[in-house]
Amino acid sequence: MPAALAVTPPPGASSANTPTRVLIADDSAVVRGLVSRWLTESGFEVVATASNGRIALDALSKYDPDVVLLDIDMPELDGTSALPLMLARVPGLQVVMMSTLTQRNADISLKCLALGAVDYLPKPESSRGVTTSDAFRTDLIERVRLFGSKRHRRVSPVAPLSLGASAAAAPAPAPAASRLSSPITLRAKPRTIATPRCLLIGSSTGGPRAVGDVLERIGAQTLRSVPTLIVQHMPPVFTAVFAEHLGARVGLPAAEGKDGERLQPGRIYVAPGGRHMGLAKGEPVIRLDDGPVVNFCRPAVDVLFFDAAAVFGAATLSVILTGMGADGTPGARALVEAGGMLFAQDEATSTVWGMPGSVAKAGLCHGVLPLPEIGPALKSHLTGQAR
Repeated sequence: MPAALAVTPPPGASSANTPTRVLIADDSAVVRGLVSRWLTESGFEVVATASNGRIALDALSKYDPDVVLLDIDMPELDGTSALPLMLARVPGLQVVMMSTLTQRNADISLKCLALGAVDYLPKPESSRGVTTSDAFRTDLIERVRLFGSKRHRRVSPVAPLSLGASAAAAPAPAPAASRLSSPITLRAKPRTIATPRCLLIGSSTGGPRAVGDVLERIGAQTLRSVPTLIVQHMPPVFTAVFAEHLGARVGLPAAEGKDGERLQPGRIYVAPGGRHMGLAKGEPVIRLDDGPVVNFCRPAVDVLFFDAAAVFGAATLSVILTGMGADGTPGARALVEAGGMLFAQDEATSTVWGMPGSVAKAGLCHGVLPLPEIGPALKSHLTGQAR
């Protein structure tokens, strides 16, 4: 298939009402055509489409897109190779990776997030699947709307992190005055803080980078004192690869949780994509189920948090990181009412301040912190320094 580039003329001066400008890079003409039509019908401006990464890279400076939808597998220059070149040329560019749902592509997608992509979008395997998948269309439009608005607000780019980066290489904390743009009320710490028996993490959009940062800053030595349970909104295949990446980065055993598995300190358990992960009634034993979606999610943070509140009570230490929606808020309420400690990521460092913003605005948090400060705060509780 010959390389192809289609464009629309660049707009005039930007304004608050300027539609989000999108560049689509995919070697499938069917995908480019369908996605262009969907976005145009939704009020976005598709400024260019490209059949490979080289053409897409050349189009950046000419057409100034706000969002790039970047396929992984393309001829001449693939998405993985094009991504760092794009971010070097246009700092702060919002790049969403697209790939079919395979273990290889899951691994590549997570590496692209570490390089600076803002999100990934699993793509149906066939052109027919793309044509008939309402879920893919909805997710695509949602991401373009979200990340287009972030680019229009001229947010500062997030510095790329390698999978083996040290904590010192991560971005510095945001200035205190810029951390929150919405009023919140913090909960007073309990007079007696119980020794944590588990660490719970809930996250969604932007979560893979954030979770890795938090665990790395806590450190393997401290994490060996408790089991760590993570609900990251991800499809099947991706969660297993995500666990592998976390284990390699932190230096601890990490895997998808298994039904009936007893929790062990020093192990990281990731909820499998497409299944809820909770705890057996009254026991520190993993429970998996295929029940209905909760908060439009499966796995759902709420399922884990409600169970942990019943099993561990005041001995829970939890955090809600970046993500869309409000998953985790009802479960967080149960946790703190049982005496547990809850932290949330602040607005300035979140990719999306949906989930952490929800628990913060509900007055459920004992602290709302920028990402670089969350790991040290959790570490102080796990080591007893905060008691």
